Amino acid sequence: MTFDVTPSITLVVLAAVLVAVGVNLLLERSLTRIILGFIIASNGVNVLFLVAGGRAGSPPLNDGGSLEDMADPLPQAMVLTAIVITLGLTAFLLAMAYRSWQLNGHDEVQDDLEDRRLVRHAARDLISRRATDDSGATLDEEALATRDETATDEVRAP
Repeated sequence: MTFDVTPSITLVVLAAVLVAVGVNLLLERSLTRIILGFIIASNGVNVLFLVAGGRAGSPPLNDGGSLEDMADPLPQAMVLTAIVITLGLTAFLLAMAYRSWQLNGHDEVQDDLEDRRLVRHAARDLISRRATDDSGATLDEEALATRDETATDEVRAP
């Protein structure tokens, strides 16, 4: 009794392309593209689950079939669970993107000023517990001086 578990090269390539395109979109700054990348990458992983599950067979709950002909139900259950999780995370990301659009008029993810400041301190090997840097500017003053990357020339970030 031998099983043919050779995966279809077409499905393997499809899964690889979907994951690659999804990761590429995840690295963008727009929340809309991040959402699309997440959906595409999760579909690629779902295809990979089905490829790893082996060959198609008869339904596993059919009482009349032989054990050799039955499909493995575990990969199908994992894909179904992954679909539900993807749907929940997609709804959360869509709500976040919509709220960002309501507040700012765009869905671009901006750099965090505090992160920039910490990187600057780490590069200088400074450990500071104060709220100011070497120039004496506070974080609020730095925020006012920094130009919003998504704002027009006339509008500055608050």
